[in-house]
Amino acid sequence: MGETVAVADERSAVRAFFGETFGSLRSVFVNRNLRRMQLAFTGSLIGNWAYATAVSVWAYDVGGAKAVGIFIAIRLAVMAIGTPFVSTFADKYSRKRVMIYSDLYCAVLIAGATACLYADTPALPIFALAILTSFGGSAFRAAQGALTPQLANTTEELTASNGTSSTLESLAIFVGPAIGAGLLVIADVEVVFLLNVASFAWSMFMVSGIRVENPPAQEAESKPDDKESLLEEVEEEVESFFTTLSAGFRAIWHDKDLLVTVIQGSAQTVVAGATAVFPLVMAVEILHTGAKGVGLLDSTSGLAAIVGGIFAIARASKHKLGQDLGIGVFLWSFPLILVTIWPSPVMAFAVMAFLGFANPLVDVNVFTVIQRLTPDAVLGRVFGAFETCLIATMALGSAITPVMLHLWGLRTTMAVLGLGVGAVAVLGMPRLRSMDRRLEAPAGLPLLKAIAMFAPLNPITLDALARALVRVEVASGDVVVREGDESDRFYVIESGSVRVTAADGHLLREEGPGDYFGEIGLLRDVPRTATITAGEDTVLLALPREEFLDAVTGQGEANRLAEEVVVRRLRA
Repeated sequence: MGETVAVADERSAVRAFFGETFGSLRSVFVNRNLRRMQLAFTGSLIGNWAYATAVSVWAYDVGGAKAVGIFIAIRLAVMAIGTPFVSTFADKYSRKRVMIYSDLYCAVLIAGATACLYADTPALPIFALAILTSFGGSAFRAAQGALTPQLANTTEELTASNGTSSTLESLAIFVGPAIGAGLLVIADVEVVFLLNVASFAWSMFMVSGIRVENPPAQEAESKPDDKESLLEEVEEEVESFFTTLSAGFRAIWHDKDLLVTVIQGSAQTVVAGATAVFPLVMAVEILHTGAKGVGLLDSTSGLAAIVGGIFAIARASKHKLGQDLGIGVFLWSFPLILVTIWPSPVMAFAVMAFLGFANPLVDVNVFTVIQRLTPDAVLGRVFGAFETCLIATMALGSAITPVMLHLWGLRTTMAVLGLGVGAVAVLGMPRLRSMDRRLEAPAGLPLLKAIAMFAPLNPITLDALARALVRVEVASGDVVVREGDESDRFYVIESGSVRVTAADGHLLREEGPGDYFGEIGLLRDVPRTATITAGEDTVLLALPREEFLDAVTGQGEANRLAEEVVVRRLRA
């Protein structure tokens, strides 16, 4: 009887797991904007992986393994240096347009490289165009990461969208190279290049259909009257440029939760960089298959990544982003130690399976945490700074691993990497768990969601507003605001009631839990237009002026609804 109940419970847990997974996936693809985002990302990613295969084959034919290595090293260096620059576009301009222009930029450069191939030009311009293409990809990823929170309807949907992207990326890593290799068998490198051009055109088409309201930033123009003022303006512009450029790094440094998140993600990519080297050594020394065994190990990792992506999506409703991130990073470490203890073929495949499974667990939670914690104004630059850290640590991992293997051999190298990254994961876990408490839904969030003018705001903005609420307790008969006072806050009534009266004492209305006041003075930038008195002991949630105005006036539909409230109340 007990076994029957246990089996039933297991089946119920499995059904719940897949129910949550498919429910999260459904929410992503039912959302028209997120669906188009995923299709754009997947299409261009498949084309990019096919293109990467073709470029590697072409580079090898031109200059052998040395040419491939130099090309990859220069490309990574360019991405590391250029990403902070191009990521500023995602905060300064429409993120949708940045994505479209990034795709167009890449398509034009690759089309140019294709023309060079057909014209049989020297290799240098083709290498240069392939390297310069990296700028477009960096700008696209920064804009995509910053735009996604505006498209999701809930924080769970945001996590599910990141999980879907990670899973589709794992599939693209399989499909893209397979398509590239298949085309190279029956056609030339130029055909694969053109396929990538077509994939960017597909991405542009998908992104162009995304509907998002993102008013362009207004920049004041100044006209200096003399040389001295011109010099001052140039100095200010230089200072502003570097301030803007470093904003992403400064935002990460000043928020300790963001900082530990970036450190965890960067620790994982040290091992990711090392995987460019040590699977080959495992194939030779443990599998005894020679270099061809690397394909089997990589396939194991890729299949496990798909499973890990599904698991990460299912975890979207658990609200354990920090904890899952720490677990994911730990899974990138302890399997390496197991290989040190038990260097067998079974363990070699197990290591690659663990790494593959853990990859989306890290990616999904890192991206979602950054999106949840970072102010929208610098979100693109924070993603750019984060990507720079990832490129640097990946390059570090790929650079030090051959040296460690030469000096210490496979088992010691794996032990050092595993213990180092594992220590980062374990030491960061208390902070990550504390961060999960910070990311829990704020107490005032349901009240804000119920207010019509806030309904058009994306969940991340609403969450930030709820965290900015200040609890105010007033006794019965106390005056909350007086007509003619400065308008400095927006109030929502959590419990109790208030009386709204005109200057002559005339009662305009009474308000209770869920009602709000204070929006007229803030939106019209005038003193208080009425006196608000507590009718009983009352608890209010106050939203500071700046936060209220930034949220409501920065979103057209929210601003329209707020203005309707103002007009209706002034007429009453």
